[in-house]
Amino acid sequence: LLQNVRVQAIVGPQTSTQAKFLAELGNKSTVPIISFSADCPSRSGLTPYFIRTAWNDSSQAEAIASLVQKYNWREVVPVYEDDDDTNIKFIPDLVDALKQVDTRVSYRCKIHPSATEDDMKTAISNLKQNWTSVFVVRMSHALAQKFFQLAKDEGMMAQGFVWITAYGLTDIFDVVGSPALDVMQGVLGVKPHVQDTVELQNFRQRWRKKYRLENPGTSLSEPTVSGLYAYDTIWALALAAEKAGFVNSDFRPSLTKNVSTDFDRIDTSKAAEKLRGALLKVLFFGISGKFHIKDMQLVSSNYTIINVVGQERREVGFWTPGSGISGSPKMKSDLNTIVWPGYNETAPTAPRGWLFPTNKNLTIGMPVKPGFEEFVRFENGKATGFCVDVFEAVVKELSYDVPRHYEQFGDGEGSSNGTYDELVYEVYLKRYDAVVGDITILANRSSYVDFTLPYTESGVRMLVPVQDRRQKTAWTFLRPLTADLWLGTGAFFIFTGFVVWSIEHRINQDFRGSPASQIGSVFYFSFSTLVFAHREQILNNLSRIAIVVWLFVVLIVQQSYTASLSSILTVEQLQPTVTNLEEVVRNGGNVGYLNDSFLPGLLKRLKIDESKMIAFDSPVEYDEALSSGKVAVIVDEIPYLKVFLSKYCQKYTMVGPTYKFDGFGY
Repeated sequence: LLQNVRVQAIVGPQTSTQAKFLAELGNKSTVPIISFSADCPSRSGLTPYFIRTAWNDSSQAEAIASLVQKYNWREVVPVYEDDDDTNIKFIPDLVDALKQVDTRVSYRCKIHPSATEDDMKTAISNLKQNWTSVFVVRMSHALAQKFFQLAKDEGMMAQGFVWITAYGLTDIFDVVGSPALDVMQGVLGVKPHVQDTVELQNFRQRWRKKYRLENPGTSLSEPTVSGLYAYDTIWALALAAEKAGFVNSDFRPSLTKNVSTDFDRIDTSKAAEKLRGALLKVLFFGISGKFHIKDMQLVSSNYTIINVVGQERREVGFWTPGSGISGSPKMKSDLNTIVWPGYNETAPTAPRGWLFPTNKNLTIGMPVKPGFEEFVRFENGKATGFCVDVFEAVVKELSYDVPRHYEQFGDGEGSSNGTYDELVYEVYLKRYDAVVGDITILANRSSYVDFTLPYTESGVRMLVPVQDRRQKTAWTFLRPLTADLWLGTGAFFIFTGFVVWSIEHRINQDFRGSPASQIGSVFYFSFSTLVFAHREQILNNLSRIAIVVWLFVVLIVQQSYTASLSSILTVEQLQPTVTNLEEVVRNGGNVGYLNDSFLPGLLKRLKIDESKMIAFDSPVEYDEALSSGKVAVIVDEIPYLKVFLSKYCQKYTMVGPTYKFDGFGY
């Protein structure tokens, strides 16, 4: 071609296959290859003579990812035609963009261009069996119309589903018209934003008149965005040719000799290379917007988000590189009302992004826990226990039904089929959809499954025996008061009696008599005030004042003594036998832990010798081991220790630091 016809530019490759061949041809001949639809044939960018006068697909991928992020959809399934046009660049760009907003692409649905109706039904059935209900579609118009018709027949254009079309397919509504609109109700589409200018309106009028004259009965009402790109591309090429000036054909013969193909004998053109340089510098405002080539493609700008409602394509929002998703291209605002698939008017909320697969019944695994059945147990085919009760309470609060059945991870005879780590890994292997039980959230488990938020107190502590430090003897009644207080109280008894006697014995017959009788009266009177039983009559007011003060003191001492003695005799002063693991290590004691748990790893990190670790299965075994001295402490998670202490609180207590963990999760 280039040997017989001395061209200086080639316009028009529309598929990646065509673009790949012509790009290599352009590299050989230094002739620019210009396309307003085909994607770049190489992701590495090693095509210096291939110029794409259409917007970058990677920016379209960012727009779709922003839309997905706005509604917090966590998984998306791309549905695309399995050919070079869509697979070469857009899908990898889309996956990368979704990854940036923490959205996964767990499954990809490829539809071959020559797929039969049965092939497409099989693909749609696979999509329907998947949890994800958010789909990004990019394929040819003819294939897309068949696909959406079958999807509608299979009930996948109903409530709960989300369909987003990438540009390249979004203009199907302009090209196909009503047949496409009928089967794509509620679909969201992304297309480049074109400012509605006077020049564009005049162009549309001229285009309609000419196109309808040449194509009577057509359903196409206005030019597509790709058509606008084509129009601006020809203008840009004309401006570049004018800038480069008229240059005679100057193809230079190839320097390669003794070649076997015409492709290797292609001549090069200095004029074409000059035209390419001029085209890359062209800058003007065309009917599609600003025309400026950078990195061998048109500089991307804004995108419009449309929503198919009835026979209308409503503009519901825009995407800009700076503001992301918004209701206006000039300022940040909420999106306009979106009518989702399956609704005739505004839905109360946006679809949540996932649905239960048809006829799907969740299989929920349960651990075997013979020792601590308060958490989870399986009796007569029914799951019960604290963990199950919490899970069931949460499920009942959901606004939708969750079909489910429980399966025990055991041999049916009370023994487990493996460790808790192995049980959790069963979810990763998809043998279980979820696991409900006393499953601790750990970093190594979170690397291959997702956990809910914890629903129990977190942490690991020690369980140790306690001893009553107070020894009760016949002299216990002396312990409420110290020796100094006993001596001081006795001295004041004698002193008070002496003061009253010295005042009263001159005028009061009760305080007279022989010296022995008077000494006896002093002691008897003082001690009888303890129980307020003194019978001597007091005549002097000074004596009465002294006695009132003394009785007040006696009342306070008596009540304090009674309270302290009652506490000593009735309340045990329990003290732990061990306060920290370092003490256990120094004394060479054994450490117990719950069998089939993650605790051996923790104990090793705490420098506990493996030979000193003993596993137990139940609270009864805990009690026997601690009571007999088989182990000095039990190290376990707080929820288990609380269950144990609810039965044995008189003999044991929790002590030591709390080693933080994330608690139980589903």
